[in-house]
Amino acid sequence: MLFAVEAGGSSAPRVVAAYWRETPGDPEGRAYADEVVLGVAKDLAAVDEAIRKASTNWRLERMARVDRNVLRLGAWELMNHPEVPRAVILDEAVELAKRFGSEESGAFVNGVLDRIAENLGRVDRDR
Repeated sequence: MLFAVEAGGSSAPRVVAAYWRETPGDPEGRAYADEVVLGVAKDLAAVDEAIRKASTNWRLERMARVDRNVLRLGAWELMNHPEVPRAVILDEAVELAKRFGSEESGAFVNGVLDRIAENLGRVDRDR
């Protein structure tokens, strides 16, 4: 859905509604998916700034669209869901990047999100 918001230029609420009309999806995950998409859209400037600070060698605009949106998802979760362990957020984002991005996407996303987590002071309790 984040990819569609960026690619199509439609508003996040419109993309969310269209997505669920076309894709049955998992009813259990729907509320969280909606929260993330709408949250990223609402907080886009802060999320993108966190990514910019953490990716010193890559301009946000030059990143692959898949990588950029997976980073937005992970960064927003790191910023807004302290109850979700850092490792879980990073692992899920890396898996998405590997599945939908390029061969290098997983490592790239892991490195940037790890730096964002450090910048936010996010540390797993068992570390």
